[in-house]
Amino acid sequence: MTTTPHGYVFDNENEHAAEQHRCLAAAYDPFTTRRLARLGVGPGARVLEVGAGGGSVARWLAGRVAPTGSVLATDVTPRHLAPAPGLRVLTHDITADPLPENAFDVVHARLVLLHLPGRLDVLRRLVAALRPGGWLQLDEFDETTYGPLIPVGESGEGARAAYGAYLRAKTALLESAGAALTWGRDAATALHATGLTDIDAEPEVQRWRADSPGTALQIHNTRHLCDRFLAAGLTDEGLKAARAAMSHPDFLAASCLMYSVQGRKPGV
Repeated sequence: MTTTPHGYVFDNENEHAAEQHRCLAAAYDPFTTRRLARLGVGPGARVLEVGAGGGSVARWLAGRVAPTGSVLATDVTPRHLAPAPGLRVLTHDITADPLPENAFDVVHARLVLLHLPGRLDVLRRLVAALRPGGWLQLDEFDETTYGPLIPVGESGEGARAAYGAYLRAKTALLESAGAALTWGRDAATALHATGLTDIDAEPEVQRWRADSPGTALQIHNTRHLCDRFLAAGLTDEGLKAARAAMSHPDFLAASCLMYSVQGRKPGV
């Protein structure tokens, strides 16, 4: 997705976008795909992947539904997506462009509705796109739940302070762009309110070390969002200190919670 029209901060046109997608896939695809596998996604299924980004989940889904199923992968700016057998790519704004109703066995979106001020309207549109008996899965952060850096060894309190300043600045940036920082933990209630049944929500927290995929994503964010951080008052020195803290062999912290929330549309 792009910074326009919704204020989404991770611009697909940015030179750092491909690395953003790679880091996200490394950190969160195992959790996302394990949850999708729980739904029994298999040959013949029709799947909608919303805000597909770099396409790693869409490609995984296409492999699962082959050879008779299909995956429609959408994004506002799908420049990092490529069609493949069973995988169709569509330039699509989920807040405004139409979707077919009662059309998909599975609808999935990861870290999309979190960023959209009109997320509840979008949620209703995704539910309408499900066929009766179909499943919706949303994978969303609770951005308020990061654990602090645990100061061990040589990293100490200076590293803890630098890392904490980075996290506070990032959550402030997201909130100012319209993100709902608690959406991950609120999503299950929202799915239930649409009439979906069999609601299941699984939280995941990761232990982050210097070599963890989630840590690589955070370090990348200091570069991807550098201009925004500087405009918000974080300095170059502050960003360098945060990167040094996260790169240090002693780095140890807990991720924020990622909630994977599933619900089924009533019917046959």
